[in-house]
Amino acid sequence: MARIRLENIRKVYDRNVTAVRNLTFEVGDGEFVVLVGPSGCGKSTVLRMIAGLESITQGSLYMDDRMVNDVAARDRDAAMVFQNYVLYPHMSVFDNMAFGLKLRGYGREDMNRRVRQAAELLGIETILDRKPEQLSGGQRQRVALGRAIVRKPRMFLFDEPLSNLDAGLRGKMRAEISRLHSRLGTTIIYVTHDQVEAMTMGDRIVVLDRGRIQQIDTPLALYKRPANRFVAGFIGNPAMNFIEGRIVEKEGGPAFEAEGETLLIPLREPDHAPIGACVGQAVTLGIRPEDIRMSLSDTLPAHAAHEADFLLDVVEPMGHEALLCARVGKQDIRARIASRTLPKAGRSVRLALDLRKLYFFDRATERAL
Repeated sequence: MARIRLENIRKVYDRNVTAVRNLTFEVGDGEFVVLVGPSGCGKSTVLRMIAGLESITQGSLYMDDRMVNDVAARDRDAAMVFQNYVLYPHMSVFDNMAFGLKLRGYGREDMNRRVRQAAELLGIETILDRKPEQLSGGQRQRVALGRAIVRKPRMFLFDEPLSNLDAGLRGKMRAEISRLHSRLGTTIIYVTHDQVEAMTMGDRIVVLDRGRIQQIDTPLALYKRPANRFVAGFIGNPAMNFIEGRIVEKEGGPAFEAEGETLLIPLREPDHAPIGACVGQAVTLGIRPEDIRMSLSDTLPAHAAHEADFLLDVVEPMGHEALLCARVGKQDIRARIASRTLPKAGRSVRLALDLRKLYFFDRATERAL
């Protein structure tokens, strides 16, 4: 296992393109850390610098307190699993898994033991004599994992390994990798653009955007306490609703007034005491689709809700629940509701917003208030 520390890491291409900007974070020994963000945010570049496949323009990379900026990739004892499996088509599964060990001079008996242990761990012990063309996508991904496991490295580096799989198989492989980490206890750094993968797999998540760290925290903390609008909108599925407006003073106290005066939401004590001090400030209100109900219920008492009429544009049934796409004035909003009785599109619908689950962000800085 390995402890990894990045200090003010910077990566610049051709002097004009800065892919990574002064990243500093640490991965604990045996920890599962996920780097997540949109395409082009620098997450794969960070992983490749840790692996030794990319040079570091500025900053220091440490493994167990040893600076490894100039250490060759082969000497970092890291096993990397890529998006593409890169299996040798003319070799059997056994030979694909054993190939790296053979290059390192392991004996036949040792190779056989390691390969069979890894195959049993991954449930592929019955296909060791097959060629890659005879395997399904999930089996090929397991072979790629097995090829990494047999080396018994100090850390695993995953670069979007599941993105080529269909949705059902991705879910199964997420569980496989999480189970693998529990059994082996090896340090894992996992790169993905899929926030569902990040939320379900990582001990901690590093959220990146445009080469900068936006927030580092546990999955639940990122969901409940986003540091800024970007994190709030990126973490959660469906994404958080955002409504532009400002804090105003009304007869009953401070309130949020949406642009165009189409929606007025009272801010009640004690949940919104800090926001009440921002009267006159332009803000963005955020609320997650799951915190909007069709009407008041036992789980959403009247004092904790605000009801408003919306025009329903689209209804998306999803089995046990449904997504409603609605608007009031120029404000669009999505609600995730139980699909007991679904309203018809094109009609007015009354929605209840959970006042305990409102988020506010400064319009200028996009930081959470």
